[in-house]
Amino acid sequence: MVHMVRNSVKYVPYKDGKAFAADLKEIYLAPSADAAASALERFTEKWDRKYPAISKSWQSRWSEVIPFLKFSPEIRRAIYTTNAIESINYNLQRNLKTRQSFPNDESAMKLVFMILRRISKKWTMPIRNWGEALHQFSVIYGNRVPL
Repeated sequence: MVHMVRNSVKYVPYKDGKAFAADLKEIYLAPSADAAASALERFTEKWDRKYPAISKSWQSRWSEVIPFLKFSPEIRRAIYTTNAIESINYNLQRNLKTRQSFPNDESAMKLVFMILRRISKKWTMPIRNWGEALHQFSVIYGNRVPL
């Protein structure tokens, strides 16, 4: 979601920035997918004259936005950005690219496990309101989320 917002805001000049961002916020902070769709409609009516490509971008990716809107506000705050996932992927790729092959699947899994253990030691900042998000995950996914 953060990438969609950043991509939208970067084309807007400073003089329109605050009003534009406030209208955009109504979309991704909407309580439901229907409310977000109506906020997108209002956004389109207001800003399409100046910035038509932005609303088209949101509309073309709407099927990717809707799953995010199904979660509670606590979970949305925790998963708003993908920086943690991107960091994990980057570190895995960087550490695995030097390995040409593995003797078996188990050795590959062991190496991935060791890399994840090493990079997890660097994580010092907790996710904001993680306790609330974890509780919501446990309600939605039941036994799949250990408490």
